[in-house]
Amino acid sequence: MALAQEDIDFIKTHLGEWLAEQSLGKPPAVYEIELRERMVRVEEALKHQRELMREGFERMDQRFEQADKRHNEMLKRHDAQFLWLIGFITTGVGIIIGVLKFL
Repeated sequence: MALAQEDIDFIKTHLGEWLAEQSLGKPPAVYEIELRERMVRVEEALKHQRELMREGFERMDQRFEQADKRHNEMLKRHDAQFLWLIGFITTGVGIIIGVLKFL
């Protein structure tokens, strides 16, 4: 069932009044002011939430950078230890070969 244009126009003209009646009988102007105040509060809350999220992401970036630094330092230490190990093994094998050739 489609609405006639007259019905749509009637609904448009009285919709504000009906909504105001549902809001404890406040006049449309007061209702509109309250809606605007609520919108401003919601916008401010959203702005604050964005700032908190941005701070959280910055902190996470800092933590990741610290973890990367620690990881790189650990890799460098392990590389140095591995080179020392290879050196000891090579020296030990060389000594064993030298002793075996001498005998």
